[in-house]
Parts: sequence; C-alpha cells; structure tokens
Amino acid sequence: MDLFTMSMEDKLKKEAPLADRMRPKNVEEFVGQDHILGEGKFLNRAIKADRINSMIFYGPPGTGKTTLAMIIANQTRMRFEKLSAVTAGVKDIREVVARAEESLKIRGKKTILFVDEIHRFNKSQQDALLPFVERGIIILIGATTENPYFEVNKALLSRAMVLQLHPLERNHLEQLLDNALSDSEKGLGSYTVEISHEARDYLLSIAQGDGRILLNSIEIGVLSTEPGEDGKRRIDLSGIKESIQIKTAKYDKGGDEHYDTISAFIKSMRGSDPDATLYYLAKMINAGEDPIFIARRIIIAASEDVGNADPQALQIATAALQAVHAIGMPEGRIILSQAALYVSTAPKSNRAYIGIDKALSDIRNEEIGAVPLHLKDSHYGGSKALGHGKTYLNPHDYSGGHVEQTYLPEGLEDKVYYEPTEHGYEKKVKDEMKKKR
Repeated sequence: MDLFTMSMEDKLKKEAPLADRMRPKNVEEFVGQDHILGEGKFLNRAIKADRINSMIFYGPPGTGKTTLAMIIANQTRMRFEKLSAVTAGVKDIREVVARAEESLKIRGKKTILFVDEIHRFNKSQQDALLPFVERGIIILIGATTENPYFEVNKALLSRAMVLQLHPLERNHLEQLLDNALSDSEKGLGSYTVEISHEARDYLLSIAQGDGRILLNSIEIGVLSTEPGEDGKRRIDLSGIKESIQIKTAKYDKGGDEHYDTISAFIKSMRGSDPDATLYYLAKMINAGEDPIFIARRIIIAASEDVGNADPQALQIATAALQAVHAIGMPEGRIILSQAALYVSTAPKSNRAYIGIDKALSDIRNEEIGAVPLHLKDSHYGGSKALGHGKTYLNPHDYSGGHVEQTYLPEGLEDKVYYEPTEHGYEKKVKDEMKKKR
C-alpha cells in the first residue's frame, strides 16, 4: 500500500459513519444476538475455538451480520476474503478460489470467504462456489436479509448452517446508544450531549431493532445541533425527528415480509380481529403492495373462512376488487378497509373449503364411481335407448322443490362432504338439510 492509499484509508476510517466506527472487533464487544453468541452458545464457542464451518447469517439490516463476519476475520487463524454479491461475478469467485487453493497447498491454511448479500448471487454464481465449499477449500460465510431457504440453492444450503439474527432488543439498542455517546475515540464522547427522555425513547422505537439506523441517526442529530453557551448540545424530540433516518416498514414484495405480512393479514381476518386486520392492511399499503393482490386475498378469505355463514362477504369482496381496479389508490385503501373489515367481523365457516377438499381427495385417491343412469345426459339421439335419464325425478315437480333420489355414484351414497356449521346463515342451511336428509 503506497503513502497516498494509506492516507486515503486513514481519512475514510476517520470520516466513516458512526455505525462503522463503533463496529466491535471481538465477541466480548458485540451487543445482541445472545441466542447464538451468548456465553457458551454455538457461535461464541466456534469463534473462540477457531472451528468455523460454512454458515449463513440471515436477518434484517443492522443486526450484526457483517460485524460477525469481521469478528471471525479478526479472531480466526484462517485467511479471510470478502466479496459483495452485488458487484462480484463468476470471474471474481474463481480468482478467490485460486488464491484459496494456493494458500492451502503452500501454507496449509484454509480460506474463509464472506459473501455479503449472498441472495443476489444467481444460480451459476452459487454453483461456482459449491464444489470448493464441498471439498473444504473455502469456508463460506454468507449474509442475507432474504430467507436463504428461498434464495440459496439447496445443494449449497445443505453444506452451510443457517443462523438467524433477530432485530436488536431495546436494552441492546440502549447499550449501543450509551456506548456511542460515551466513547471519545470512535464515538461522540468528545461532544457534550444532552438528549431528552422523549427524544431518546423516540429514537429507540423508530430504529425498529436496527443498530445502524440508531447510531447513524444520533450522529446526524449531534452534529447538526449547535452547542449552547455552556457547550452542551441539547437534543429534543423535534430535533431527533428532523435528524433521524426514517426507515420504512420492513417489507420486500418477493421475500419474507411479503409472505409473513399477508399471512398475518389473512389469519387476522380469519380470527375475527378487525384491529390486527387493519394494521397488516396498512403495512401492506404503506409498503406499496399491489392493491389488486390484496383484494384477491380478501376474496379468497371471504369464501374460505366465511363461506355460507355469510354469503354476502364474497359479494362485497368481489365488488371491492372491481372498485379498487376502477378507482385505484390512494382512495382504494378505503374500499380495501371496508371489505377486509366485513370479512373479519363476519361469522365464520370453512366448510366449503373442507368439503371440496374432501371430495377432491376421494376423486384422486379412490375408484371414481360412475354417474347414476338416471342423472346421465338424455338430450342426444339414442340416449333414451341407453336408459339415460329414464327414472330421473325433477325436484320442481314436487312439493317444496325436493324429492328423494340418489345423486352420488353407487357405493358412495352415504358420503357426506358438506357439514354446515351453526354460524350465521349456515345455521339455516343446516336446519334445511336436516329436514331433507
């Protein structure tokens, strides 16, 4: 490294964001993730024993994935290489592998390869890594905010342990904040900072478990606040609101948050909780989810979870889809809200869903019975000679519009697929069916 490069690196370190400057160098300094890094836990023991195997750190931003990789780099006796999946290609992977093979041959040292945002590697890039991870030439450490079970191919995933990192808890965020405000060398300790209780509480809440957001936001707050006559930089609620890096709700239309949020939305409607229904609906709307997708899910819930307990739910949900399509957003949010609330507060029955699945199971797994002769089509020439429809009884010709006759195939006459509940309109259906059965 020449003098100019050294000077540039030194300048970058000094001017790096607070979150980077405060990055811990060892396990003892790391804050949070006690379930894997606490005393006696798996990763703690593996790092201290220098027994690192391939692993993937999976969790939301600002929870320590890259930091843990750098701690491993600092504390291991293995070589360490780093690639970003955003910029690296197969050529870069091959160059890393070549250096790793040379190190193993000449020095007997294995190489740890840290791949940031590994979910961005395509199949060919992941395949290029596989044989070398398999042979142990490379110890792979991947970091991803996306569910690796969706984004990483199964062969590579089977050779790596997935360690899930959680959003930082409030006490961990408080510790990070206090450390940053007191550290004079890397943090903000050289400033005299006084932060109000309201501002502190707001900052800890809005960070949503993200240490990077917390640290970089307090740095902006401190540096953008003029000191008073006594030299103190006083940060109140309005000051922190103006300074904070506002983070949108975690939501990725192709990842976990998409599937988890729509799942929670559906289950809240099914569970008749209108408040939770609106919360998850708002989260999806705020994240820019396709309103037509949301409307379709409401339609499915109206049929699957409400069914004939309130047949009007399906009509309202279907009308909502048409209305949202015609009106669009942001006004469409009101229509989605009305439909979702109707489904959430309606009486529930999943018997239509259960009934069709039971019938499908019999069709797929049992011998399919022949249509009874009296139900067969009798509208073509020669059908009557075959006996089709000969003994069919038309219900409209009988009192009450009902007449006893067999509809199911022979041998299945006693099968029951639809069993109405006692809920809402379906109770009336059940009573009518009792009379007929």
